Amino acid sequence: MSRVLALTTAVLLLTPAAAFAHDQPENGQSRWVMADWMLDAFFIFGGVAFIAFLIAWKSGHFHNLEQAARIPLLIEEEDYYTPDWARDEEEWDDVDAQR
Repeated sequence: MSRVLALTTAVLLLTPAAAFAHDQPENGQSRWVMADWMLDAFFIFGGVAFIAFLIAWKSGHFHNLEQAARIPLLIEEEDYYTPDWARDEEEWDDVDAQR
């Protein structure tokens, strides 16, 4: 019994399994399977994004954008983004001038 089990295990481990997943039929329709999935995904995701845009538009998220853009400009905070070497140049001499 153990010899049969050992022989069966050796045969199964030493012989490669057939890759039936890669054996696909080649015909005129099978060449377009990937293109069909890509086109379907494009329309599905595009449609969902368009519906989300319409819902956001109707709920008022895109109204009065000019006023919403001015709010962050009115906040005074320290400049964390300008490197020190750039502040030493002549063009930054008028940074704190009254406007």
